[in-house]
Amino acid sequence: MTAAPVEVEPGLYDIPAEQYHADPIPGGSLSSTGARKLATECPAKFKHWLDNPQPHNKALELGTAAHKLVLDDGPELVLVDADKWNTDSIKAEVAAIRAAGDIPLKRHELEQVKAMASALRANEEAAALLEPGSGLAEMSAFWEDNGIWRRARFDWLRHDGQIVDYKTARSCRREDLEKAFNEHGYAQQQDWYEEAGAVLDVADPEKPMQFVVQEKDPPYLVVVTTCDPMARGIGRHLNEVALNTYAICRERNEWPGYPPNPMISLPAWVERQYA
Repeated sequence: MTAAPVEVEPGLYDIPAEQYHADPIPGGSLSSTGARKLATECPAKFKHWLDNPQPHNKALELGTAAHKLVLDDGPELVLVDADKWNTDSIKAEVAAIRAAGDIPLKRHELEQVKAMASALRANEEAAALLEPGSGLAEMSAFWEDNGIWRRARFDWLRHDGQIVDYKTARSCRREDLEKAFNEHGYAQQQDWYEEAGAVLDVADPEKPMQFVVQEKDPPYLVVVTTCDPMARGIGRHLNEVALNTYAICRERNEWPGYPPNPMISLPAWVERQYA
């Protein structure tokens, strides 16, 4: 693995997260996150998201911090030991840390992510999947699919060909996970990543991608799971919809909004109540 060249060839690359998210493919590529947006939102909203990178988000920052300690890869975690970050000096310190590509944390936040990492290591199944030395962290995949460049970034790619993705969640209760997997499009992500692994021959197609999901509140419970066949089939279909939409919009250079809605029905469950 080498740093990605200007003209990217299909393959697996060890590049910084900033370079991956900036999209090093000339002309652009479609990520799993982009595909999930295209499958659930109109092309106009996808294009706006693509052209307007979102500013720093505290919840995302904490998730990245947890990734750093669990996967031992990513930006440095820097303690800003002040209860409130509302003074000019603290604001400047926080801004400088973020400008350097690192993550500023309050003391309780740093203690939280350390406790999460410790709880994960105490979970036998999760610890075995993410055992240090058993794989490579944060590897970026690029491949071409019928003229469309696609990309993915594996949290953990084990040497035995197992893809592992680490998620944080409010709740790991089964009903809550089902809702979260649907809301965040994790079935789409699983199909996208498994296809990347198969096309580039870096993952074992007989081993479904595993999600290590951890709650963000004590006692930081952990669940290891994967999408069932029906969910994976739905994810595959939605990815096909996204790829087709992306290809058509790029070719026409048109990113339309919502289709006309001359009439609005009530949700199906309401209609069933009155049927």
